[in-house]
Amino acid sequence: MKNDTICALSTPAGAGGVAVIRVSGDNSRFFAEKMFAPAGRTAVKDFEPYRMYTGEFDAGDFKDFGMLVLFHAPKSYTGEDMAEFHVHGGVAVVRGMLKRLADLGCRSAERGEFTRRAFLNGKLSLSSAEGLIDIINSESEGEIRAGYSLYREKLKGKIDALQAELKAVLAEIGAALDYPDEVGEEGVKERAAAAFSRVRAAVTALKDSYFIGSRLAGGVKVGIVGKPNVGKSSLLNALLRCDKAIVSEYAGTTRDVVEGSAVYNGVKFGFKDTAGIRETENAVERVGVERSKKVLEEADILVVVLDGSEPLAKEDREILSLTAGRNRIVAANKSDLGGAAEAAEISISAKSGENIDKLTEMLFNRTIGAGVDVNGEFLSEQRHYEALCRALAALDLAEAALSGPLEMVFSEAETCWRVLGEITGETASEDIVEEIFSRFCVGK
Repeated sequence: MKNDTICALSTPAGAGGVAVIRVSGDNSRFFAEKMFAPAGRTAVKDFEPYRMYTGEFDAGDFKDFGMLVLFHAPKSYTGEDMAEFHVHGGVAVVRGMLKRLADLGCRSAERGEFTRRAFLNGKLSLSSAEGLIDIINSESEGEIRAGYSLYREKLKGKIDALQAELKAVLAEIGAALDYPDEVGEEGVKERAAAAFSRVRAAVTALKDSYFIGSRLAGGVKVGIVGKPNVGKSSLLNALLRCDKAIVSEYAGTTRDVVEGSAVYNGVKFGFKDTAGIRETENAVERVGVERSKKVLEEADILVVVLDGSEPLAKEDREILSLTAGRNRIVAANKSDLGGAAEAAEISISAKSGENIDKLTEMLFNRTIGAGVDVNGEFLSEQRHYEALCRALAALDLAEAALSGPLEMVFSEAETCWRVLGEITGETASEDIVEEIFSRFCVGK
């Protein structure tokens, strides 16, 4: 990382009440002194850090009244000297301020560069940075909670404890290898086995929490499937509580997958209303049917919609067979017309709204779980899940090696320690770091 000073707009682009321009690097105060004239008698060089001062910004071609705050290293977001310019949120104002900074020699920040500097300066872990981007991109309370847990270093604390236990084992094995006459090998192996067992239990518990955590953070994918004209589009509209899909009495109206999302109990549910699954000679409708079948494969749960006002047709039975064994809810629609379809678990009316709330409750219970505390701590990042799986594989080999030379135990235990370090960034490769910070916006 170059030791230069960077700047960027940290608030959303476009017109607004206030815009915040962030500057970070050794020369932050230099740019502040060049561009800011305090309203009071205190000079910029004498400003107390972490305190707002009012005054006039000079962008060269115009001036604007605003506020300036300075941050001193290492007690700043990036761990470097920083300045924040709080100006009026006009497009031309921001453009002019950034141009003036560039003319004075301040470089425009790259995507995620502020947070990357924070990571490199030890202000936050890699997993914390991932939590931060999850918070920024969140669309539901569940996503915020999952991101905040990461951001506040809760996962890092657990990983650090596991690495510390493995490090103690590695140190003891190293001592036994260096001083075999003084350190008994059997005692070392016995203590290593106990430590491996504790690490395994903790890693497994973290890994297993990913099933729920990934859905809390990323949302639940729901596929709405059934033959044509059973009311799938009407059901989508009822679940979203808006007219998202076109509803018609004619079969085959929905030719492509229609998507929408809603939040229940703080968790985002993404719904996909599919084209009716049936044999068709229509080339356009056939493409829609194929896309519907793809939804079947990708969904976390399916709502199989039947027409409760008529007997099961051959197409209904084929769809029931096609979805057998999947996580699904079979719903008989059109209960307002009377009757209930064979094999249905719940009767609903997308038209009147009957049992729609009950259906959403069933969706939540079968994907997140009845009684699950959504405020609990869960693993939510696939990268972390995959690292834990590899750590367990290395632990398997370390435990198996206990029957052989200590050198093999050391090697596999060290691999487990290193893989766990990838989660927090302690041992992460440059490629992993680059990929994570590429997901950030420029101002963060």
